[in-house]
Amino acid sequence: MKSTEDSKKTELKQETLLTHLYELRSRLLWIVGSVMLVFLCLFPFANELYEYLAGPLMVHMPEGSSMVAIDVASPFLTPFKFVFVLSIVLSIPLILFHVWAFIAPGLYSHEKRLAFPIIVSSSILFYVGMAFAYFVVFPLMFAFFTKVAPDGVTVMTDIGRYLDFVLKIFIAFGVAFEVPIITFVLVRLGMTSAEKLASKRPYVIVGAFVVGMLLTPPDVISQFLLAIPVWLLFELGLVLSRVMINNNKSNGIAIQKSEEPRFKSGTEEEMEIDENELLDDPDIKSS
Repeated sequence: MKSTEDSKKTELKQETLLTHLYELRSRLLWIVGSVMLVFLCLFPFANELYEYLAGPLMVHMPEGSSMVAIDVASPFLTPFKFVFVLSIVLSIPLILFHVWAFIAPGLYSHEKRLAFPIIVSSSILFYVGMAFAYFVVFPLMFAFFTKVAPDGVTVMTDIGRYLDFVLKIFIAFGVAFEVPIITFVLVRLGMTSAEKLASKRPYVIVGAFVVGMLLTPPDVISQFLLAIPVWLLFELGLVLSRVMINNNKSNGIAIQKSEEPRFKSGTEEEMEIDENELLDDPDIKSS
């Protein structure tokens, strides 16, 4: 009898693990398929897209100068790499949706209600950060770099190195613009309060300039263009958190850290009783 119960427990654990693995594989296939579909649609326009990406630099390059391809395969591989990265970036909302769908069964109801707005807003802010880098930061930064070139030095940038450079800037600004979401989530989950975060404002400002120094090129313009938006977005996150708290108070809703613990602690005897009750379930017995 004991061996039969042990075998049922083992089979139940294996079935649960296999179910999660099948679900994970399905989600990964959807993500990979979505990225490849976007890539196939964009690849025929790879050269045109790269020309658009290089526009902020080409406008400020000296007359008679152009970008160069140092490596033999760069004319093909660089636009290919850019289109592949662009496909992933454009698929971010769908990727986040599948990640949320995979973990949603383990979330509480109030966490599920919070997840979808966060996915939408974080995707929008990431794209806004990249757009800010392209339309605001790049023109100022490249104008500065080309003007400070020493006499007799012709500015001719390699297309591969230019792509690596701008991708780093895109990612830095895209992630930096997620600060309001991070601030809001920390307050919403009860991990901290808006007042505590506001008291840390001097440290946040210093940290924003340190991050700007580390993630941007070694010029003051780029550092300020990243640090100041991070600070302002932090303030926006505080405002949203306070508005959310005031609305909950006016509606008589209290922010709960959790409805109940996901994992209950207990003695071995209590755990054995729970497992026996699970095995006595009619649905499990029939399976």
